[in-house]
Amino acid sequence: MPLDDFRRQVGGQTVSFDLLGHCADRYGVSLTAAAIRWLEIAPTRAVLIASRDDHMLWATSNEAAFKSGAFFATRKNTIELPEAALAHSRNCTGAPQARNIGAHTWFAREPAEMPVTEMTKVAANYDYTLTLLVMPEAEYRWRRDQDEEPVEDSYDRFTTNQRQRP
Repeated sequence: MPLDDFRRQVGGQTVSFDLLGHCADRYGVSLTAAAIRWLEIAPTRAVLIASRDDHMLWATSNEAAFKSGAFFATRKNTIELPEAALAHSRNCTGAPQARNIGAHTWFAREPAEMPVTEMTKVAANYDYTLTLLVMPEAEYRWRRDQDEEPVEDSYDRFTTNQRQRP
């Protein structure tokens, strides 16, 4: 999957498993490989998860997601899928699905109002389900409320006191 050509294939388009499937066919690779390649160039935070029997087999986050805390430590832990996840056995139809939900469904530290686009596709050949989570930029997460008082540090206090002296 030459990176320049891959960028031309996905550039300017909304990511979907159909788009990634096109890339997988073009380069003769698996859908999983195409999705991992997309994570490398994703314009926003994104996480790819493989699951079976309502548990994560593995998960990988792009750099932006990892730095913001949107990742799953699946090497050392057995992590259960959230019950509201499309890939959970209660919700999985076997057909590709996509929806927008609150990011806190997957990531407890994210605000309730932050959306995440959740897409799933059953990879029957490999007996697991792929879930792709696409999130907005992390700055949205640390948004300050308008009525919050500004934080004053020592330098600010020193300069303010200097100006007030007669």
